[in-house]
Amino acid sequence: MSQIAQLSEAEIEERFYITGRTAIPFTLAGFAENKESFSVQFSGGHEHFLTVLLAVQPEDDWLIIDCSGSVEINRRFPGSQRNVFVARPGGIHVQFTTGQAREIDFHGARAFAVPLPRFIVRLQRREVFRIETPLARPLQFHARPSGGRWLTAPVHDLSIAGVGLSTGGDNTLPPGTTIPDCRFALPEGRHDIFVQAVVRHVTALELRAGVTQWRVGLQFFDLRRADDRQIQRYVAQVEHRRHELS
Repeated sequence: MSQIAQLSEAEIEERFYITGRTAIPFTLAGFAENKESFSVQFSGGHEHFLTVLLAVQPEDDWLIIDCSGSVEINRRFPGSQRNVFVARPGGIHVQFTTGQAREIDFHGARAFAVPLPRFIVRLQRREVFRIETPLARPLQFHARPSGGRWLTAPVHDLSIAGVGLSTGGDNTLPPGTTIPDCRFALPEGRHDIFVQAVVRHVTALELRAGVTQWRVGLQFFDLRRADDRQIQRYVAQVEHRRHELS
């Protein structure tokens, strides 16, 4: 049985759905800034075209997208009641659904505006085993974006491919941000692990009393082989202890 099949509906929603008035526009704006290509399926999936996200206008509840290169598709698209957007930024499957589009003028050019989606689905292909780190003594991850200050956040989950962080307050790491200086230490590790990373996703979790916590996913690159082995040993140890206690 897959890891997803073992999850409850609430767990699936927490892990794989981006929701909230802040997180959805923030995530879409990151895709627009990075000029990610999306396939738009409409008319019940019988037609599709490639587009890029141009801008997000949360005050009007609009997502602005580029037109197709086909005159006929541009003519038929506004008649579709349900439109499915699909992309794979960084190998991660991203999908959301919007309502009917309308044609607009955007900075002097033709474009479409569609309503903001109610949620965004993000499913990462699990090619490596990822564990949730112990809550009692959370690992601390230190990162410094180019020209910025060192940021420290507790680690939520870890694998040799990347790390998930839990942060509070205003998030300052939009998707696509490259972080050249990252450092963290594992229990019983012989040395700190230094690595570069890129922000792959940011998810807002609405807690009690209106408090927002951010789940920030980083993908490692330029990870040394010795550090790779050190992370694998730690992941195996944590999983072994959990099996012993279960």
